[in-house]
Amino acid sequence: MKLTRYLNYEFFINISLVAIGLVFLFAFFDFLQEITNLNTGKYNLSKILVFITLSMPGHLYEIIPLACLIGSMFTVGQLSGNSEIVVMRTSGMAIFQIASSLVIVSIFFSFFTFFVGNLITPMSEKNAQQIKINSTDGTVSTDFKSGIWMKDGSNFINIENVLPDASLSKIHIYEFDNNFSLRVIVDAESGRYANGVWELDKIKQSFINDDNFEVINLETGKWKSMIKPEMMNVLLISPDRMSIFDLNEFIDYLKKNNQKTSRYEVSFWEKIIQPLMPIVMIIFSVPFGFFQERSGGKYLKMFLGIIFGIAYQILNSMFRHVGILNDWQPIFTATIPSILILSVAIFMMIRFERQ
Repeated sequence: MKLTRYLNYEFFINISLVAIGLVFLFAFFDFLQEITNLNTGKYNLSKILVFITLSMPGHLYEIIPLACLIGSMFTVGQLSGNSEIVVMRTSGMAIFQIASSLVIVSIFFSFFTFFVGNLITPMSEKNAQQIKINSTDGTVSTDFKSGIWMKDGSNFINIENVLPDASLSKIHIYEFDNNFSLRVIVDAESGRYANGVWELDKIKQSFINDDNFEVINLETGKWKSMIKPEMMNVLLISPDRMSIFDLNEFIDYLKKNNQKTSRYEVSFWEKIIQPLMPIVMIIFSVPFGFFQERSGGKYLKMFLGIIFGIAYQILNSMFRHVGILNDWQPIFTATIPSILILSVAIFMMIRFERQ
């Protein structure tokens, strides 16, 4: 149907232009922030530009729903200002028919969001952080001066330094027996993951027996653990920019070790909800075409799109933090803002349909 193709084309063009503009705006802000670190170590202008370029997919993933809202609001304002929506209504098209005719552009941006968020962003963000760390500090920073601490079954692992390639430096493994008594301390100079195990170098094993203390030195050795290099991604990139697959694996690891998972489970459910948000935002914009502002209508609706987009981001962020603090169900914390937006959209469509 020509009308369906026309509507999808108009929405696609305007949403794409808004998305491109927002991505370059965020890239400019990144440049202003990173330029302060110019010539820190080997972090020169070319490295900064590469870092910013690799960070752009992450920004794109985050702003696609906002771009869909602003671009759609601008489009319905344009259609309303040209009286095209009035013509559609007088020709017998219901509001829900207009909304359903946008299924093609909605599904496209939905799949595009999933693709960028789970296949491109995790890799590009990791590479961006690796370039920055290699050019400045050389190691991944952690919250503790002693490095990072992880639980592996009944053992506790302390890793002083994690290098950008996920190899380890200064590893300390504390092995406990079933009575929670410390039995073995393993210290290794370095470690790298290969063929499903960690290969350790310059190992010192300290065995704590009931009546004596024994020390064994080894040049190399293998260490089998639930800890994998992919789990080190949490040190390089934030959970909301990890892939849904890495998040699921890390949550499974935390559960096996009886550790708190709420933060990562909320991010996991947000990863599921985020690809559906372009559909919600496009549907949300449709009822605004029935406010008949003749002068400056499209710009007013674009402004409203920005306001509603900011309000949604604030609401979503508030629910995330409050939900994590109060141990709400992760699926509840992640979905409530989206359900509220969708409910408002359906309510407005029903209201205008009855007028």
